[in-house]
Amino acid sequence: MGKYTQIFQGTAFTSDSPKKLSILKDYLFCVNADGMIEKIVAPKQADYQLLLDTYKGQENFHRLAEGQYLLPGFVDLHVHAPQWAQSGTAQDLPLYDWLNEYTFPLEAKYSDLTFAKKVYEDLVDTLLSNGTTTALYFATVHKEASILLAEICAQKGQRGLVGKVVMDDAEQNPSYYRDQDTKTALINTEEFILAVKELAQTVKQGVYPVVTPRFIPSCTDEALKGLGELALKYDTHIQSHCSESDWAHHYVQERFHKHDAFALNDFGLLTDKSVMAHCNFLDDNDASLFARTGTAIAHCPLSNAYFANSVLPLSRFMAKGIDIGLGTDISAGATPSLYDNVKQAVVSSRMLEDGVDTALPAEERGVPNSRITINEAFYLATAGGGDSLNLPVGQIQENYTWDVQIIDTKVSTAKLPIFDDNEDLYDVFQKLIYNVRPENIREVWVQGEKVHSR
Repeated sequence: MGKYTQIFQGTAFTSDSPKKLSILKDYLFCVNADGMIEKIVAPKQADYQLLLDTYKGQENFHRLAEGQYLLPGFVDLHVHAPQWAQSGTAQDLPLYDWLNEYTFPLEAKYSDLTFAKKVYEDLVDTLLSNGTTTALYFATVHKEASILLAEICAQKGQRGLVGKVVMDDAEQNPSYYRDQDTKTALINTEEFILAVKELAQTVKQGVYPVVTPRFIPSCTDEALKGLGELALKYDTHIQSHCSESDWAHHYVQERFHKHDAFALNDFGLLTDKSVMAHCNFLDDNDASLFARTGTAIAHCPLSNAYFANSVLPLSRFMAKGIDIGLGTDISAGATPSLYDNVKQAVVSSRMLEDGVDTALPAEERGVPNSRITINEAFYLATAGGGDSLNLPVGQIQENYTWDVQIIDTKVSTAKLPIFDDNEDLYDVFQKLIYNVRPENIREVWVQGEKVHSR
């Protein structure tokens, strides 16, 4: 019975499916040396008391205090790591101006590794403190700084999937911030992939290279083709933006006479390891292609409100069987918190269903059957993100990684409105999701290792 590296006793909330939440009251969670959940034991099971007798009082036994709960670590499917340095600025500008006046000048600075280290270390610390245990990152065009981001994730214990961004089209990108040429972009990408794969051999929680064309307008056909070939050669994850805004959607139609989804697929960029951000303008044919290829969507509800000109028809895409998770889209989404985006996912879905133009009759104002529940939004931030990446993360269940947040509802500076010790646990769950602040996140564990505590 002494084979477990850690045992936790407490109440956990985890998603079994988009609509079904499991409440595991006072269970035992047994974690092995690989950081995997090897066994989960309910209080009524025969070996529950035997495990307690064996481990209780040991250093590796953790009994959650009254008012503390376990949640899965969050999975953030879309983070522009360099943009952390401008988060919260220029949110009222049009996307084109925001990119050219703020974002591209900032991202160009990451040729300076001292600057990159300062920002990236702070970002990874901040995301961990907000409960994000797995993050899918866009870095910049700079190979060295992109490798540095992967190294920082490795050092700090976060599971990082990192992409060196490709922007090789001289006509579409600023002269001061782009790849030198297509050949260089592909060579640097391959060298980046090899460097991160070598790093990954030493990292318990995993770091992963990601093939990352910024989006179709920033890349030549030759680069898109070459990136698809590299992803196939090295079996990597792939990420990009897809059908985000009116401008981007129409640009691709004019260039290829087809939608983004089909253009990306032609270049080998839609696979079961692909995650495409936004996707607000997908039509039913595009969505069917996503489902058929196993391509996932990174839903960024706060960012969409600022820059995407639309609301994602989330319920429609979920009904088609597409894997969907949540992304903060730092810095277009000006918060490092997936809690904020869980709430906004619910809000946006209700606004889509109800509509916003009161000049129209109520029955014509919105899109019927668009709203989602808090259970579904929580699923997107956890299990949905894990499924989107094809990784055993985002759920508290056997054979998944021990990636968890320990939430304390009784922190004096951020006490949650729970006044009855016997309150219904589903109501407690809802209060957690709507009210948790970073102060409430007392510990964060990734792959069985504590990576953050307050």
